[in-house]
Amino acid sequence: MKMSLTKKLAFGFILTVMVSIAIVAIISNIMINFRFNEYLISQQKNKINNVCKMAEDLYNKDNGFSGTNTDEIKRYASVEDFLIEIKDANGNIIFNNNKVDNNMDYMMKSMMERKMGNYVEIKNNLMKDNKKIGSIVIGYFDKSYINSDALNFKITLNQSFMFSSLIALFIGFLVSFIFSKQISKPLIVINNVANKIRSGDLNARCKIKSSTNEIIELSESMNYLGDTLKKQEMLRKRSTADIAHELRTPLSTLKTHIEAMLDGIWAPTKERLESFYEEIERLIKLVNNLRSLSKLEEVNLNLSRSKFNVKDLVMSIIKNMESIYNKKNYKLIMGNTIDLEVFWDRDKIIQIMDNLLSNAYKYLESNGVVKIDMKREKNNIIIEVEDNGIGIPEKDLPYIFERFYRSDKSRSRNTGGSGIGLAITKALVEAHDGKIEVYSEEGKGTKFVIKMPFMEYSSIL
Repeated sequence: MKMSLTKKLAFGFILTVMVSIAIVAIISNIMINFRFNEYLISQQKNKINNVCKMAEDLYNKDNGFSGTNTDEIKRYASVEDFLIEIKDANGNIIFNNNKVDNNMDYMMKSMMERKMGNYVEIKNNLMKDNKKIGSIVIGYFDKSYINSDALNFKITLNQSFMFSSLIALFIGFLVSFIFSKQISKPLIVINNVANKIRSGDLNARCKIKSSTNEIIELSESMNYLGDTLKKQEMLRKRSTADIAHELRTPLSTLKTHIEAMLDGIWAPTKERLESFYEEIERLIKLVNNLRSLSKLEEVNLNLSRSKFNVKDLVMSIIKNMESIYNKKNYKLIMGNTIDLEVFWDRDKIIQIMDNLLSNAYKYLESNGVVKIDMKREKNNIIIEVEDNGIGIPEKDLPYIFERFYRSDKSRSRNTGGSGIGLAITKALVEAHDGKIEVYSEEGKGTKFVIKMPFMEYSSIL
C-alpha cells in the first residue's frame, strides 16, 4: 500500500514511541512489582521478629512466664492477622490467640474468602541470655502481607504508568507530526521542482529554508541540476544552429554557382570549379572534425604512446607555424622551456598545439605576439600558450570548450573555423589524464594552460 512520506514518518515515529513506552512500562512494572513484593516480604519478616521479641519480653527471670500480660501481643496478632501460640520450656501453653478469642475458624474463613493464599506456620525458639526459655508458633497466610494499603499503592502506581504513557503518546504524536512536516514539506517542494524540470520547465528552482544539512544539499543539487540542464539546452540549441550555419554556407554557395551555370549565366571555368572544390573540402573537413570529436569523447580513447623529447617537439611545431605568423608580421616565440623525455601520444600533442596556435593566430591584431612557456611542477608538466589578441568576453569563458561555441557572433570568414577545435583540444588533453584551463581579459589577450601528468617511458615499463 502506497503512503505519503508525511504519513510514513508520522506512523513510524508514533509506532516507535508506542513500542518504547510499552517496553519501558512493562519492564518498570515488573521491576517495581518485584521490588515492592520483596519489600512487603521483608516487612512481614520484621513483623514476625517483632512478635518473637515481644514474646521474649514476656519472660521474667524470677517468675518465668507466670503473671505476664499478653494484651499487647494479642492486639498485635489481631492487627497483623497472626495466629500465635507461645509455650514455655516445659511445653506449657502461655498464649494462644485462637483459644482465647475462639475465632480461628472465623479468621481462616475470612482469609480464605479474601484469597490470601496458603496457610503457613513458622516455629521459632525463644531465647533469653542465650538460654532457651520456650517456643513460639506463628501462623499466617502467605499473601496476607498484601493488605489493602499495599493493593491501593500498586493500583495507583499502575494507573500512574497508564496516565504517563497516554501523555507521552500524545506528546509523541505532536512531535511526530511536526517532525514529519519539517522533513516532508521541503522534500515535496523538491519533488515538485524535479517534476517541473522533467516536464521541460528548466527555470524551476527550489527555494527552501531548512536547518537539515541533507535537505539543503539536496535542494542545492536540484538547483545545480536545473542550471546545468538549462546551460546544456542552450548549448544544444546553439550547436544545432551552428551546425546548420556551417553546412548552409558552403551548400548555398554551391547551389548558387551551379544554378548560375545551369542558367547559362556563368561558364564552368577552372576558377569556379576550384571554388566548388574549396567549399566541398570545407564540408568534408567539418564532417571529419565532427567524426573525430565523437571518437575523442568516447570513454576509452586509445592513445599511441611513444617516447619523445617534449622540448624538441614544441620547437618543431613553432618552426612549422612561423611562416604563417610571419605573413602578418606576428611573432611566435618560445619562453621558458624544459628538456624532458615523455611518454605521450606524439600525434595528439601536435594536434593540441596546432589547434591552440591556430586559434591564437585568428584573433591576433597588429603587433600580435604568441608566447609558449613550459615548466614542471612536481609530477606535472605545464604548457602555457599566451597571446595579446582581442581576448574572450568573461561571459563566454565557461562555454569556450563546448563544440561549435564561438564568442564572435558575426562568424567572420576572417577568423574562420567551425568552433570545434577547442573541444577537440580539451578531449585530447583529458585523454592524457590532463586538464586545460583558459584565462582571458577582453582587449588584453588570452592564456591557455595545459597541465599534463609527467610520464616517462621507464615508468610504464
